[in-house]
Amino acid sequence: MKYILALDQGTTSSRAVLFNRDGRPVAAAQQEFTQHFPKPGWVEHDALEIWQTQKKVMQDVLQKAAISASQIKGIGITNQRETTVLWDRRTGQPIAPAIVWQDRRTAAFCDQLKRLSASQTAQRIQHKTGLVLDAYFSATKIAWLLDHVQGARRNAELGHLAFGTIDTWLIWQLTGGRVHATDPSNASRTLLFNLHTQAWDPALLKLFNIPASLLPNVVPSSGLLAETEPHLLGMAVPIAGLAGDQQAATFGQACFAPGMAKNTYGTGCFMLMNTGNVPMPSRNQLLTTVAWQGPHARVANKPQKGSNLATAYALEGSVFMGGATVQWLRDGLQIIQKASDVEALAASVEDTGDVYLVPAFAGLGAPDWDGQARGTLIGMTRGTSRAHIARAALEAIAWQVADVFQAMSKDSGLALKELRVDGGASQNNLLMQMQANALGVSVLRSSITETTALGAAYLAGLATGFWSGAEEITAQWAVDQTFEPQVKSAVRQAGQARWREAVNRSRAWAKE
Repeated sequence: MKYILALDQGTTSSRAVLFNRDGRPVAAAQQEFTQHFPKPGWVEHDALEIWQTQKKVMQDVLQKAAISASQIKGIGITNQRETTVLWDRRTGQPIAPAIVWQDRRTAAFCDQLKRLSASQTAQRIQHKTGLVLDAYFSATKIAWLLDHVQGARRNAELGHLAFGTIDTWLIWQLTGGRVHATDPSNASRTLLFNLHTQAWDPALLKLFNIPASLLPNVVPSSGLLAETEPHLLGMAVPIAGLAGDQQAATFGQACFAPGMAKNTYGTGCFMLMNTGNVPMPSRNQLLTTVAWQGPHARVANKPQKGSNLATAYALEGSVFMGGATVQWLRDGLQIIQKASDVEALAASVEDTGDVYLVPAFAGLGAPDWDGQARGTLIGMTRGTSRAHIARAALEAIAWQVADVFQAMSKDSGLALKELRVDGGASQNNLLMQMQANALGVSVLRSSITETTALGAAYLAGLATGFWSGAEEITAQWAVDQTFEPQVKSAVRQAGQARWREAVNRSRAWAKE
């Protein structure tokens, strides 16, 4: 058996990547699927379309590589997180469109909860889950579906419905409905999972009025979970790795030691820093999350007492609009034809001409967490061109990441010396140089851009004995290019102060 198959189900496309023992991709297939925006602030997916595209690319990648399923040692799954699917256990059919992590329809409900008992509710939630009370996470999406889909609450109480984030939905489909499961990295993104007990929290289920019967079993991120239905690939293949996309990317970047951090430039930007075996509470509006768990995934983390399972935790900062900002330039403003055009356009001017774009199209994530903020373009004059706006868009991505980086340094008490980067937009050299300038530290781009899929593959490969351990994985990690800061500290600080002025202008714009 020569390969591990990674299924990478993202926000805009489904992908499948085949990895060899060197941790190198040997074949990949990708298919985009439809994004639905039925109302302002609403974002939906068709869960059946997600499954059909994921199944197709999974089968396509084997054809591309001209191999059979008998050569695959195991499957690792990684997925867009928080996106919420409810389906009928009896039919396997979704009861409504999936509510995507970007969706803001429950922001007002979150604000109501925050006002309860002088915010003590939000504080209790954060203590238990490591998360802020925000529409980003799954719990309020589940509650909304139960309250707005006819018959949903009644069917849920009768035990007929199942909830899952996309990993759970894929596992259900891959196993023909035999397995209803998730892992701690995904469970810790729901607002329902207690980091301290490592279990679904009854008090939180009561708070959000969600029946426990909806919830999947929580299994390790690295371990033999199930086998696929034989007809899908020609024979049954073990599913042995499972992690949310950002945790998987952290694993793929070999951030195994506490204090190591990575940032993924996808639809959003997501920075995670390994904090070791203890969940570290944030004082600066970051999230505390499970990074991974498994007997084969200890990786510089000790097992918990009374268990052979090791749980690694992370601090995370989420930027909602990363690559999606460039998509907006392409699809919304139509000032570029394809996303890759943005680099040359932005480089055609020396600076933004004091123009700042705050891409708060879906509110602001860490460290601001303002669900009512909205996109703001400020500082324009008659001399402002589309090139200035393109450059401001790239700078906005870099400044948002820098805000998270600073918060992470404050929370951890560590002076982070480097940032490992991956994801589609990390291939933009101008953006990566802007990022190094905004951070004041080295930015290291991995030689393998498929780090999210690679992390899922590594988790599956460790569980099946395909790879021996952390040392082998660490040895495979390599740098493609390093970007060093090229501006003085005073210039960086002035730019960031101006950026924060622009952010403040975008705050609290939307009405409830």
